[in-house]
Amino acid sequence: MQTYDKQSLEIYNTISGKKETFTPIHKGNIGMYVCGPTVYSNVHLGNVRTFMSFDMIYRYFLHLDYKVRYVRNITDAGHLTDDGDVENDRFVKQSRLEKLEPMEVVQKYTVDFHKVLDTFNFLPPTIEPTATGHIIEQIELIQKLVEKGFAYVSNGSVYFDVIEYNKRGLNYGELSNRNIEELFAQTRDLDGQDEKKNPQDFALWKNASPAHIMRWNSPWGEGFPGWHLECTAMSTKYLGETFDIHGGGMDLKFPHHECEIAQGKACNNHSPVNYWMHTNMLTMNGQRMSKSTGNYILPLELIEGKNDFFEKEFHPSIVRFCFLQAHYRSVLDISNDAMVASEKGFNRLMEGIEVLKSIQPSANSTIDISSWRKNCYDAMNDDFNTPVLIANLFEGIRFVNIVNDGKETLNKEDLDLLSKTLNEFIFDVLGIKNEKATANNSDKLASVIEMLISMRNEARANKNFALSDQIRDQLLALGIQLKDGKEGTSFSFQ
Repeated sequence: MQTYDKQSLEIYNTISGKKETFTPIHKGNIGMYVCGPTVYSNVHLGNVRTFMSFDMIYRYFLHLDYKVRYVRNITDAGHLTDDGDVENDRFVKQSRLEKLEPMEVVQKYTVDFHKVLDTFNFLPPTIEPTATGHIIEQIELIQKLVEKGFAYVSNGSVYFDVIEYNKRGLNYGELSNRNIEELFAQTRDLDGQDEKKNPQDFALWKNASPAHIMRWNSPWGEGFPGWHLECTAMSTKYLGETFDIHGGGMDLKFPHHECEIAQGKACNNHSPVNYWMHTNMLTMNGQRMSKSTGNYILPLELIEGKNDFFEKEFHPSIVRFCFLQAHYRSVLDISNDAMVASEKGFNRLMEGIEVLKSIQPSANSTIDISSWRKNCYDAMNDDFNTPVLIANLFEGIRFVNIVNDGKETLNKEDLDLLSKTLNEFIFDVLGIKNEKATANNSDKLASVIEMLISMRNEARANKNFALSDQIRDQLLALGIQLKDGKEGTSFSFQ
């Protein structure tokens, strides 16, 4: 019997607004599609939070012995921002800003994306298709939609006809719970409005103006695909016309995922996805992360300590542990205090794992390990509730400590089960690496720097400015910058 046969998994389905018992289309097999990055800039922490949630979900499916086809795309084709102006196409704009060809921009930030995810110990998806690699499939989908009367051609562009879709008894807005009247009221006069029959129609193919660099031949002239279309083309190619799970950030529910549903139903006469999953947003210090407000930090800046928000660098495993302490559907707020607390919790787990290795079994057990193990599964089976799982893992570490202190006993079978459960859920499911030594070394380095700061302060008090400057300059040469302020001297890594 496979592990999944022993578990009943509940998943919150966005389209129904409730938890549902997960039943894959094909027993023992799962098809999962997650919207990947648009690679015109560095991946940000909010993206990392979303992809980390689905990495955890993917890992748990593998732990349950499912065979998973996990598809996560790369958006590398130019598409318009909300203002509809070709001059603000993300790839065009960035290529001009950096004086690079658009595909150089794509390569640069695709490499950055993979580097960041590798740093946080992500498993790679089984397939990682690109939008530019599937232009033919997208054109074929558009042709099918035009033939079926769900799309129309206008000035070399092709648009999806939302009114026609609803006239046929379908419901554009079902995922985000919006009605057609509300959409009329909220639609702005943008993105080729003069070409559209209706203001809420969305582009399947855009005619490329002479200024647009990324362009392909099509039956309607040179142009580029609509953003929503690419995911429909790639998901159905690799997972079929209906597949198990589609995931992404909650900001993609409308219009992106709403449009995917409409495209899938219009093409194939049935819903493309059984379970829609959406992660919540990431905030920092209680505020939304934004470049415009300055409340913004890149993933590598957090782990390298190159920022003004956190007192020191934090190892990727500590960041990952911090992120997973929040449920994927809850808002996650990070702060210096939260990261410091996560570091302490992370070290408790790692210390417990080390202590566990030296414990010898007894003849009898005084702790019910089987019930505790069931609690770990119950947490994950309740819509991947990692905060409750982590609370249970800390309970497991408490068992380790009280057995090590001689207050309780475990026989060999239960000791092995405790070890197996802790290791599987911490390292395999949560994806955390045992980096206790690295974390301790960071603490030791910080202590040494604080000692040197104290020596420098003493030298300044004694008017020994030559020694004070020497300490400052030598630390700077090592990439450690001292900052003197009203509340004392702090340091950061350059």
